[in-house]
Amino acid sequence: MQTVEAAVPQAGWIRRVLIGRDFKLTLVRIVIWVALLWVLGRCVLVPVRVNGISMLPTYQQEGRNFVNRLAYVFHEPRRGDVVAIRLDPHVRFPHLLYLKRVIGLPGETISFQEGHAYVDGEQLDEPYVKYPCHWAHEPLKLGPGEYYVVGDNRSMAWEDHEHGIATRGQIVGQPIW
Repeated sequence: MQTVEAAVPQAGWIRRVLIGRDFKLTLVRIVIWVALLWVLGRCVLVPVRVNGISMLPTYQQEGRNFVNRLAYVFHEPRRGDVVAIRLDPHVRFPHLLYLKRVIGLPGETISFQEGHAYVDGEQLDEPYVKYPCHWAHEPLKLGPGEYYVVGDNRSMAWEDHEHGIATRGQIVGQPIW
């Protein structure tokens, strides 16, 4: 008889920890947590997988990261920021994101000479570029709401590297790490 009575209080304690004293209130809490995590995962944090070498050595190939969609709610992207860019939604893969670095801001003129980036005729200090390049490209004037983005691995040929103008609407957010 004693063993049965000792087991009952223990079962009540486990039930109270797992479910709580009020089952309905616990169910409401679970629904709220699930909804909050869904909103966080769907609307705020977007998972990305780095596929390619254009951002070496900053981001390794096949690395995983999260993009914070709220990063540019209160301010615009700045020079040097790494951003996630959504390609044109009419292309084959509308959910494909690129990670690129912002080097040109709206209204500026961007050019490449002897492997160096120039903004409005002045050489840009880029300590994150570790691999030399020999790029040369004519000056390009950015319009309002346009940013010039390029990867950190400039050792690739100009034609093989994804770079260019991204509109503010294409910039999804900023990687967390």
